[in-house]
Amino acid sequence: MPKDTVAIQGERGAFSEEAARQLLGRSAQVRPKESFGAIFDSVSTGECYYCLAPIENTLAGSVYENYDLLLEHQLHIVAEINLRIAHNLIAFPGTSIGNLRQVYSHPVALAQCGEFFERHPRIEKVPYYDTAGSVKMLAEKRPRGAAAIASRVAASVYGGRILKSHLEDHRKNYTRFLLLSRTRKIAAGSNKVSIAFATRNVPGALFKCMGVFALRDINLTKMESRPLRGHPWEYFFYVDFTGSVRERKCQNALDHLAEVTSFLRVLGCYKSATRH
Repeated sequence: MPKDTVAIQGERGAFSEEAARQLLGRSAQVRPKESFGAIFDSVSTGECYYCLAPIENTLAGSVYENYDLLLEHQLHIVAEINLRIAHNLIAFPGTSIGNLRQVYSHPVALAQCGEFFERHPRIEKVPYYDTAGSVKMLAEKRPRGAAAIASRVAASVYGGRILKSHLEDHRKNYTRFLLLSRTRKIAAGSNKVSIAFATRNVPGALFKCMGVFALRDINLTKMESRPLRGHPWEYFFYVDFTGSVRERKCQNALDHLAEVTSFLRVLGCYKSATRH
């Protein structure tokens, strides 16, 4: 299995492909998959060395499905990237904004371009399974009066023409992607740790868990909760914090946390992506 193979959700030209190439280089072998579950499976089975999973967006929030998949698979977070998401209106010859009737894209992308549709109420929003996939569909079927919202890379891959760029309502639109592998790696300069844990169902349990970090002046950068399947009203907690598992205070915090939780797993220790 080549170490430059990476599975992404969506078609060629998806934002995930752009993120993968920024992390792994232009020569990375990108393997498109239909679903998030499929990209995790491709690494678990050894088909690909890496997969790249979006975990949160600055406008749409967390990608809950991928939080659940992190625990369902024994993969390790080895890197992350914050990708600027710029939405482009892409069409093919014969279609202009003046005769545009339908725009296809992923529902999240459509929602992030609400102001454009308010200015053009005659244009119908049509949800599609993937941003780049919508451009691919237009390239193959050429429906009249139709365009897609996707990346500039997708326009290049499928030969589309960009009618308008930066359709997104907010320019500070970033998606955080996690690079995952079956092989645990702690690169030089790693300064961020992701963990998952479950608490005992007793008063003050979560307070005690958070206290192990506060006592050691460790900064928490993200916290998320997800239902513990089969245990109604109980939850897994996902936490990102600043530091490294090679630092004594962080290791002491994890040892302490193990004493006050019913489940603890380190998901990865890696270098924090640049904040914009």
